[in-house]
Amino acid sequence: MQERWLSVEEIAAHLGVNRDTIYKWIDRKKMPAHKVGRLWKFLTSEIDAWVKAGTAGQKDFEAHSN
Repeated sequence: MQERWLSVEEIAAHLGVNRDTIYKWIDRKKMPAHKVGRLWKFLTSEIDAWVKAGTAGQKDFEAHSN
């Protein structure tokens, strides 16, 4: 069975964060996301691997460099 694509709202609920956080992570932390037209879509397997790799927990260099 093929994995289902999730929306911003669904991936935010999966991770237990606000949807605004998802948009920030896409931009600042290179969260794995795929743009389909105007919508962002996610695969749970990619997001879980990204979280396990520790990328989500790293401090944002730009935000802390000033």
